[in-house]
Parts: sequence; structure tokens; C-alpha cells
Amino acid sequence: MSNQALFVLGGTGERGVCCPGLLTAPLDEGQAVELAKVFKALGDPVRLRLLSMIASRAGGEICVCDLTPAFDLSQPTISHHLKLLRQAGLIDCERRGTWVYYWLLPDMTDRLAGILTRPVGGPVPAPAEAPS
Repeated sequence: MSNQALFVLGGTGERGVCCPGLLTAPLDEGQAVELAKVFKALGDPVRLRLLSMIASRAGGEICVCDLTPAFDLSQPTISHHLKLLRQAGLIDCERRGTWVYYWLLPDMTDRLAGILTRPVGGPVPAPAEAPS
């Protein structure tokens, strides 16, 4: 796993406490930088498909040997995409013999969902009127 530290977006250090949504409070510069890294990892169609394959796998984990054949890409390219997803805190892995197994880290996807979800019953901000 990467030795990069992950920044908990808007977290207070307490488990289960999520960050404010985009409609409740503006992100500060640090939060925006860290959030952009996660969205950048998701911004590639191959990585998005890999994440989907990992997240939807029965049993919660999948071997890299089951991921690679789904793409017309080399194994090193798939490994690179998986590394970027790991660095973004979206997945984790474990080597077992010759193979590496991957699983979703739901805390990060839950945080992303929390950021993008408006408060229940909360108003949607009205768009600003264009200057005349």
C-alpha cells in the first residue's frame, strides 16, 4: 500500500462522522485538493470500471487475475490503474501467493456520497440571476 497519508474530508477524527456536503458549507482549499485527487482517480473510464468490478463482486473481493481479462490492456497498465485507486483510498489489496486480491474501502465511497448529497429536506440553492 502507498505510504501517502489520506486526508479525511471534513472529518473530526471520530468514526462515523462525515464531512459537510457541498450544499451545507464551502470546502476549504485543503479539502478541495484532497477531494480532487479522489475524483481524478474516478475520472478515468478504466479505473471507474475497475472500481465497479471490485465493488460489485460477490464475497467483497476479487483477484487481479479476474480483472485483467476484462480489458484490452496490459497487466502493468491494469496494475497502474489499481495503484491509483489504492492511493486515492478507494480500494485496498493483499498479496496471497502469486495473486493480489482487491476490495472496496466503503468509508471513502460513503464520504463521497455524503459530500454530494444534499441534506434531507434541505432546500436546493436557487441559481444566481445573470447580470443584466
